[in-house]
Amino acid sequence: IVILFLTLAYYLMKTINFTTKGTCCRQILIELDDANRVMNVKFNGGCNGNLKGIAALITGMDADEVRKRLAGIKCGMKETSCPDQLAKALESLDD
Repeated sequence: IVILFLTLAYYLMKTINFTTKGTCCRQILIELDDANRVMNVKFNGGCNGNLKGIAALITGMDADEVRKRLAGIKCGMKETSCPDQLAKALESLDD
């Protein structure tokens, strides 16, 4: 029964595989549960420690809240950042 539940929970997850633009991070993989909470985030490239920290902080948070908090953050002179790209990835769910 436990295996069936875990298998069902896995299939209820939404997965976003987002190719970033304008950042050192090249790709973001996000998994959301059926309640729209961020369950897992993996960044490909970028500042390893900082991005692991962001992933740890947002795990379990509502995706809309994450999007609101991170949208518009810039990195240095760039027009975007890894957190901003994460927000854009979450916005892609609305498309």
